[in-house]
Amino acid sequence: MRVRPYRAADAGVLGGIFFEAVRIGAAPKYSAAELAAWAPLHPSPEVWAARLDGLLTLVAEEGETALGFMSLRQDGYLDLAFLRPDQRGKGVADALYAALLAEARALGLARLTTEASRMARPFFLRHGWQELAAQVVERQGVGIENFRMALDLAEG
Repeated sequence: MRVRPYRAADAGVLGGIFFEAVRIGAAPKYSAAELAAWAPLHPSPEVWAARLDGLLTLVAEEGETALGFMSLRQDGYLDLAFLRPDQRGKGVADALYAALLAEARALGLARLTTEASRMARPFFLRHGWQELAAQVVERQGVGIENFRMALDLAEG
């Protein structure tokens, strides 16, 4: 497995990873209504390319197969962190996170923030992030719980 920068040609595949990670991977922690509101449709490559525009995105792959990705905004907000459901527990998230952390430090960021799902929360806690607050965000008229979290890079 290797971690590399996002390429425009990845957009469709990463949109598919997002969709499956939500609809299949997050199913143990969220209701069917929450999952459908979070990811109502499989995003088109064009929609997903626009979503990733301006983000620092890293892709984990094995051979030519994308396994997952993480995206960071310039202000230190970890915006996206998704894996193919069959890649959970195989070190893919750890490899992506280590590479993203190195990029954040190289950019001189002092603090990272995120809004972690119920699925992602334990991962971030394990990596030293602090939970700031549970919150409910609305998508398609449905409330979905997530957790505002932060990591001070001088400490993490």
